[in-house]
Amino acid sequence: MQRVKAIVSYDGTLFSGWQKQPNKRTVQTELEKALRSIHKGEDVRVTASGRTDASVHAIAQTVHFDTPLAIPEDKWPKAINSKLPDDVQVKRAVYAHADFHARFDAVEKEYHYRVLTSRTKDIFRRNYVFFYPYPIDVKKMKEAAAYLKGTHNFSSFCASGTDVVDMVRTIYRAEIMEKNDELHFIFRGNGFLYNMVRIMVGTLLEVGKGRREAEDMSAIIAAKKRSAAGKTAPGHGLYLWEVCYEEDKKQRHQV
Repeated sequence: MQRVKAIVSYDGTLFSGWQKQPNKRTVQTELEKALRSIHKGEDVRVTASGRTDASVHAIAQTVHFDTPLAIPEDKWPKAINSKLPDDVQVKRAVYAHADFHARFDAVEKEYHYRVLTSRTKDIFRRNYVFFYPYPIDVKKMKEAAAYLKGTHNFSSFCASGTDVVDMVRTIYRAEIMEKNDELHFIFRGNGFLYNMVRIMVGTLLEVGKGRREAEDMSAIIAAKKRSAAGKTAPGHGLYLWEVCYEEDKKQRHQV
């Protein structure tokens, strides 16, 4: 058996999230169905770096699976993609060491969130950006985002229903970029709690709208309770952008 590490992209619009669920269309289900076909009916379990919710997209989700097949690394994407629907794509695949784990070995993740700030909707972007047609103070939002950087207990930015006990995470990057009629929120950290990015975006938008002040972010973090933060932004504006592992960081330093 060999362990394959693969990078997968998907359009989350028509999916009920990553994780396999009864009678629901999920990314994990589609990938495992494709691998089952390649393995002549044998079940192959696919493990991801983390779950994504319904309508959430991924530019580069990392997964792993074990296989007895001796397919060259560069042939895996074509083999799997030939069995996948059009809204999922394996971008690349390599053989990893036997104990590599897509979830537990991840050391950093980056998420992007897109907000459309024009006064009118764009029907061609309706599944990929959160339409927010209100006057907002981007400068104040950027000031508020700076408070999220560093190591904090992010309980205020975690949705209920999680079984995670340790709520401490480190955010390395919390940035808002203006791109034409969109705002792009970029968060990079050593890990994220359930709905954490979407709650941070929702809270920052409330700052932009004048419902909160930028300096309120300190008190929100200190409160350590969900009710202190803002609304959860919808899933369709969120993108899992990158998952980073130790070997990726080493390669980056060598360049």
